[in-house]
Amino acid sequence: MTHTSVNPANLQRDDLQPAPIGAEWVIHGQPQARAVEVARSPDGTCLAAHWDCTAGTFYWYFNVEETIHILEGEVLVRDDKGREARLGPGDVAVMPANKWMVWQVDEYVRKLAICRSPLPWPFGGVFRRLQDLRNRFNVRRRPAIAPAT
Repeated sequence: MTHTSVNPANLQRDDLQPAPIGAEWVIHGQPQARAVEVARSPDGTCLAAHWDCTAGTFYWYFNVEETIHILEGEVLVRDDKGREARLGPGDVAVMPANKWMVWQVDEYVRKLAICRSPLPWPFGGVFRRLQDLRNRFNVRRRPAIAPAT
């Protein structure tokens, strides 16, 4: 179920489909993951996914930047430098692109993930500067959108 523009997605567990974690990534247990894409930007560089996982410990590779919002349960996340963070309901965190992490799910975790393909350096800096200039000089014109009644 993919939505673009202003098409709200209602996150339902019944929509989740199996998204197996590779056996070579599993450290402990038998984690069972499920996921479904719920939205995608028109240019395809950003998507939102609803994901859950049962108990287990496993490696995870973030090939894109992922902002996660924990909806239910909790997870202990450890980076390659040994830094840990326990994330629970309501917590939000950004997982950097091109990084391995270890996820330890003691019982169950469910998240909303916003996955974004970051612009390579130096393009990201140039893009932000252009956006700043547009905002500073009010270059944006108001669109012809009828107000809600």
